[in-house]
Amino acid sequence: MSRGFGIEVSKDYFNFASAHFLLFADGKREPLHGHNYQVSVALEGELDRAGVLLDFITFKPLVKRICDALDHRTLLQGESSILKIRQTSKDVTVLYKEQRLILPRQDVLVLPIANTSTELLAEYIAGQLRRKIAKQFPGATVHLIEVGVEESRGQRGFYRGSF
Repeated sequence: MSRGFGIEVSKDYFNFASAHFLLFADGKREPLHGHNYQVSVALEGELDRAGVLLDFITFKPLVKRICDALDHRTLLQGESSILKIRQTSKDVTVLYKEQRLILPRQDVLVLPIANTSTELLAEYIAGQLRRKIAKQFPGATVHLIEVGVEESRGQRGFYRGSF
């Protein structure tokens, strides 16, 4: 019989408050609005000699730092084929059809994703975690990562993928 092991972290402080808007498949844009996002992370892999996948005490701050980087920002989909985003040292201009949105540069985070859906935000966070875990835990053997991003109670998107 094979054995599988994993850990999951879902802390109240794994959160970020951000503004965003979705672009829909028909090309329409929803209004700019915000959420108080909540993040959870699950990992599966091999135990080390001590019987641990990753040390919780060392792992949790990695998740918190990623959340903190997204907190109190307007999140923009930098890989969108619909939007034109122009950045200067002072501001960010978003062009959508005939609309123009100008935001202070320090308030904006342009992400390398096609849309700011919870699913793609979860994939972005997973990518950030892959890099941080590889650096912080070089001997760990992680096979699977799952990240959940909840935008409101009971409404969550997930990303699940190989490590």
